[in-house]
Amino acid sequence: MSMREIKLCLLGDSGVGKSSLVVRFVTDTFTANLESTIGASFMSKTLVVNDTSYKFQIWDTAGQEKYRGLAPMYYRGAAAAIVVYDITREGSFQTLKDWIRELKQYGADNIVLAIAGNKCDMEDLREVSTRMASDYAEENNAIFLETSAKTAHNVAQMFTLISE
Repeated sequence: MSMREIKLCLLGDSGVGKSSLVVRFVTDTFTANLESTIGASFMSKTLVVNDTSYKFQIWDTAGQEKYRGLAPMYYRGAAAAIVVYDITREGSFQTLKDWIRELKQYGADNIVLAIAGNKCDMEDLREVSTRMASDYAEENNAIFLETSAKTAHNVAQMFTLISE
């Protein structure tokens, strides 16, 4: 079985659930009130897809404005990025476009881009339509899934699609 290492960074506004997605993927747990990330945190997990072992080196970046300038340092050399927004906060989807512009400016030309519409378990509070987000993802050649760190919906699937 072959082994590939993938440096992946998570980007997005503060409070959209980046850390919760990583913790769900790596430990399969959910904590309702995680502390805000300062700078960036690092976790890793190996995933086997089609007889290939992928070791994800996951950089979870801080979404707070005061740490925004650090982000390019974390996604230099990244093979993949997941940009996360909160389906219940339309503003986080608008800011996602800025994160992607910056990623295209500083990231690798061949970076695998994925967009996660997180908190899809909160459908009754939705402010961003699935269609609007999927159209935007298609325009940017990005993988798109709506996820829920709380219920684990599409979390492992997101990493599997990035591997493929």
